[in-house]
Amino acid sequence: MTQRSWLFTSESVSEGHPDKVCDRISDTILDAFLEQDPDARVACETLTTTNHVTIAGEVRGPDQVLDTVESLVREAVRDIGYEQEGFHWQTLEVVNRLHRQSADIAMGVDEGDKGEEGAGDQGIMFGYACNETEELMPAPILLSHKILRTMAEARKSGREPRLGPDSKSQVTLRYENGRPTGIDAVVVSTQHGVNVSQEEVREAVLPFILHALPVGWTVPDNRIYINPTGRFVIGGPDGDAGLTGRKIIVDTYGGAAPHGGGAFSGKDPTKVDRSAAYASRYLAKNVVAAGLADKCLIQLAYAIGMPEPVAVYVDTQGTGKVDEVALGKTLREMVRLTPRGIRERLGLSKPIYARTAAYGHFGRAPEEDGGFGWERTDLADELARHFGARADAAE
Repeated sequence: MTQRSWLFTSESVSEGHPDKVCDRISDTILDAFLEQDPDARVACETLTTTNHVTIAGEVRGPDQVLDTVESLVREAVRDIGYEQEGFHWQTLEVVNRLHRQSADIAMGVDEGDKGEEGAGDQGIMFGYACNETEELMPAPILLSHKILRTMAEARKSGREPRLGPDSKSQVTLRYENGRPTGIDAVVVSTQHGVNVSQEEVREAVLPFILHALPVGWTVPDNRIYINPTGRFVIGGPDGDAGLTGRKIIVDTYGGAAPHGGGAFSGKDPTKVDRSAAYASRYLAKNVVAAGLADKCLIQLAYAIGMPEPVAVYVDTQGTGKVDEVALGKTLREMVRLTPRGIRERLGLSKPIYARTAAYGHFGRAPEEDGGFGWERTDLADELARHFGARADAAE
């Protein structure tokens, strides 16, 4: 029997979380390479611990960027807001172990006779969209991101100096007949100043939770948990080591949809772990925006060195208004799903990645310089006309 009501929970972590510090550093270095050379190849991993950052990975691009890695790291950490004794942008140690890309990998990825690049690795990637929010995203992850993003904005502007950079949120929603109907619980844990009491932390955080709620929604006071373990002064990499790519569910759909085999941050768009995940979200979002389904899950699969996906899978989870096989065929005809085709379609060869490192890669507004271009719904009208459906899309 189909379950008609349930609770579903998603979490987010702030830009000051140790793993997100690593994502930000890796994507900052990627942006620096792409700014100098749109065809640069970058696979950059970061590790952080107490007052230490190690960078490792493979690159192919301008040598002068390698000389700026330490300053890029310090500026990223400074922008996040770390000036504490155990992790300070001025005093932390930076070890750079970036090296040249493997010739074997380069041979498989570079352009062939047909002007196409092969995929940088084998793998599976997923994209998802649903119509339960205006952003065509699952509601729990959007609300979790919103709480932390507004907290960070207030902290960095000086409006809320009691809060520190490291924080987590978690939102549990009630669903009835497949639609979110209210909030069951909210959890927020945040780093704070040494002289800030538990009562002051609650006073500082509560307005951001209430501001994030949809109009007309409430949550009982006894279901709001703020710093439930108490004191949280030591945070960030001083409190816990961080690594690039450990928050992949936070990056995507909060557990409401599958995630592929790879993380995103620090990878240039020839790496289909990243670019094909963006492409599959783009396709799924346009299917829902076109009114062809209430939910859409798309899987792409690639083989290393091969341009075309070896498989495309479309699942509208029982909400589709058109045949899924026909829909998949049409999407492949409308969008060239090779690494080069995706990169050109979505404008991915630009320094647009540091901004994706926190608060989600999806559900964000497309930006004038090409950032979050995979969130456009410019295919929706064409899809609706093709299948004779009504498009309900807005750029």
